[in-house]
Amino acid sequence: MSQQPYEELLAAEAYARTKTGWDLSFIDARHIGPPIPWDYEVLAHEALRLSRCAVDLGTGGGEVLARIAAGSHFARLIATEAWAPNAQLAHEHLRKQRIPVVRCANGEGVLPFRGEAFDLVLDRHEALDPAEVDRVLVPGGALLTQQCTPDSFPELHRYFDRAVRFPDHYHNYADALRELGYAVEVERHDFETGFASLSELVHLLVVAPWYVPDLDVKRDLELLRNLEADLSRPGGEIVLHEGRYLLRAVKPR
Repeated sequence: MSQQPYEELLAAEAYARTKTGWDLSFIDARHIGPPIPWDYEVLAHEALRLSRCAVDLGTGGGEVLARIAAGSHFARLIATEAWAPNAQLAHEHLRKQRIPVVRCANGEGVLPFRGEAFDLVLDRHEALDPAEVDRVLVPGGALLTQQCTPDSFPELHRYFDRAVRFPDHYHNYADALRELGYAVEVERHDFETGFASLSELVHLLVVAPWYVPDLDVKRDLELLRNLEADLSRPGGEIVLHEGRYLLRAVKPR
């Protein structure tokens, strides 16, 4: 297999550093295997339709929430986002739907909301604190979250000593909520993702730096080349394993 030219990898890195928000359609990657058996956006839209007051934690650039909220007659909806460039992008995406964006971290510390402020908490791929979710939910309120499995892209650990090992939130979130008395349902789906070239994987690792912090093509070139050589399939596609899980939890009344 021929290596992708170094200049293309540098260009991919530079381009990815210009991106904000959660529109990752510029990455040429494909889902391999059966599709995820649920549609988070459809489920969130239906939950929002029945909600009085909801919050979306870690909304990113607001692209996903804008789709979820479209055509839904919610009474009140607030979004949170920690990273300033994403918060500004989210404000631009959501202001037409009159959804305010609050700057705050979601997995650490106290959320800037009073207790029992919401009857629905939405969260797509953002860390959360079950105790804080419990504090801001009314009795009978619900949490709906889709998360990347904590063991996604395990292959990265073969090549990068600094690849992050995430806490086992797949079990921890559910266990913590059950201890609080919640009725919890969890569904998991594992699959493979094929990146069309090493450049496409570089795109992902730059826009999602929590997998391999401070990726630098020049410094990490040998590691990237080793990965490319080992994980490429005929035609140059690079295949890694990942997964998603859906957690639904209802607070006791």
